[in-house]
Amino acid sequence: MIDEKVIVDSYEVNSILERMSLQIVETSHELNNLAIVGIKRRGVNIANRLKNHMNNFGKTGFLYGELDITLYRDDLTEINSIPDVKSSTIDFDVNDKIIVLVDDVLYTGRTIRSAIEAILDFGRPKKILLAVLIDRGHRELPIEANFIGKYIQTSSNEVIHVKVKEIDDVDDCVAIAKLDSK
Repeated sequence: MIDEKVIVDSYEVNSILERMSLQIVETSHELNNLAIVGIKRRGVNIANRLKNHMNNFGKTGFLYGELDITLYRDDLTEINSIPDVKSSTIDFDVNDKIIVLVDDVLYTGRTIRSAIEAILDFGRPKKILLAVLIDRGHRELPIEANFIGKYIQTSSNEVIHVKVKEIDDVDDCVAIAKLDSK
């Protein structure tokens, strides 16, 4: 990759997540029946930020979980012969809950398909919604987000990187880079 460029700085990321958390609260009248579930890895960090914003607005009573989708991926054998499986932390009954799946970037839709399959193994939610920080288009499956932080149209030779302090040791930001054309 070459020429990575920050296109959303930490201030804008925070503003976007604050707006998204308000949208989630406004559309979810049953907070005691709501669960925010972050998709590992960076979806967990985004979900934590949404949760904190919701708490700052005085909205509490919703559930929180973290979901590992490694074994549900359709490209598992292409990634690594020995997958790095992490544990999911869903310490509540998902049956009849409104689940808000949270991820950093929505691209082909395959990650979200995997996440839906993983959630359904825990039970039968009342509804599954999707919140993403960035939607970059290029869907391969008929999956759309309910809550979108920012839509950034990309070409097939570009990649979006969401960076979070906990993983990348830099302030939260979104960067775009062109892939080497080798």
